[in-house]
Amino acid sequence: MDEILKYFPNLSDEQIEQFTKLEALYKDWNAKINVISRKDIDELYVKHVLHSLAIAKVQPFEPGTYVLDVGTGGGFPGIPLAILFPETRFYLIDVIAKKIKVVQAVAEGVGLKNVKAEQLRAENVKGDFDFIVSRAVTNMPDFVSWIKDKIKKQQKHELKNGILYLKGGDLTEELKDFPKATEYNISDFFAPDFFETKKVVHLPLKFKA
Repeated sequence: MDEILKYFPNLSDEQIEQFTKLEALYKDWNAKINVISRKDIDELYVKHVLHSLAIAKVQPFEPGTYVLDVGTGGGFPGIPLAILFPETRFYLIDVIAKKIKVVQAVAEGVGLKNVKAEQLRAENVKGDFDFIVSRAVTNMPDFVSWIKDKIKKQQKHELKNGILYLKGGDLTEELKDFPKATEYNISDFFAPDFFETKKVVHLPLKFKA
């Protein structure tokens, strides 16, 4: 939890309490339904929570923003971002029902009113979003094909509406067909070695009527 406060020192008491509660909730649920690898659960705050919050360093969300988290797994990056941005709405989806059960329980456990979680394929989502976030669920060409018609027309952020994607390693090949993609090195924001090869990729997408 100290790592979170180090990089986000202006959290409210309520946000600090919500972030603090995550550890016990995830440990409890992970014992029943394995959503986080056993070795990672002890490093929850760096490898999952802080990693998710790297998106906030690239683009903080304005009040009223609508964000879709595709393939959320145990709730990452959606749950940490929902704590950080209480006035942003988050829609978390995954095809695996038991993972969504965990997400719903964690969101309820920390008192998040701005999270909706459903078992759903990305292609079947209805609605338009300012940003679509995800953590390495698939390669970028496939991901874009799932969500390309779900972007809002109206812009209200410094970065253009589109995808904010957490991914690691050399992405040259994967992004070769997306010249507008920008890679942000997470190691520029956070010190732990874990982030050395990790990135946030921003890919602007046009509204499709």
